[in-house]
Amino acid sequence: MIYFVLKFLHIVGATVLLGTGAGIAFFMLVAHRTGNATTVAAVARIVVIADFVFTTTAVITQPITGVALAWYVGYSLWDRWIVWSIVLYLVTGVFWLPVVWMQMEMRKIATDAAVNDEPLPPRYHTLFWTWFYCGFPAFAAVLGIIWLMITRPV
Repeated sequence: MIYFVLKFLHIVGATVLLGTGAGIAFFMLVAHRTGNATTVAAVARIVVIADFVFTTTAVITQPITGVALAWYVGYSLWDRWIVWSIVLYLVTGVFWLPVVWMQMEMRKIATDAAVNDEPLPPRYHTLFWTWFYCGFPAFAAVLGIIWLMITRPV
C-alpha cells in the first residue's frame, strides 16, 4: 500500500510539473501576444500564484517521493537512470528559479504600465523573451525525467 501511495504522489507531482509548466507558458504567451499591459498584468498575477501554489509544491514533493520510492523498492540512487533524473531535475531548477523571478518582474512592469496607461516597455519584452527561451530546456528536462521514470533504462 505504501508503494502505491508513494507512486501515486510521485506521478501526480510529475503531472503537475508538466501541466502547470505548459499551462503557464500558454497563458503568458497568449497574454503577451495581446500587447495589452492590463491583460499581461492580470495573467502574470495569476501565473505567479499558480507557480507558487502548484509548481513549488511539486518541486518539493518530487525528490521526497522519488527518494522514498527508490528506497522502498530497493533501487540505488546511483542507478544510471536515477542519476540522470536528478541531473535533469537540477537542470529544470536552474531554469525555473530565474523564470519565477522574471514572472514577478514582468507582473510588476505590466502593472505599472497599466496603471500609467503606457505600453509595455522594452525591459518587459527583454524579460519575456528570456523567460520564453528558458522554458524550452526546462520543459525538455521534465519530459526527459518522465521518460526515464517510465522506461528506467539500464
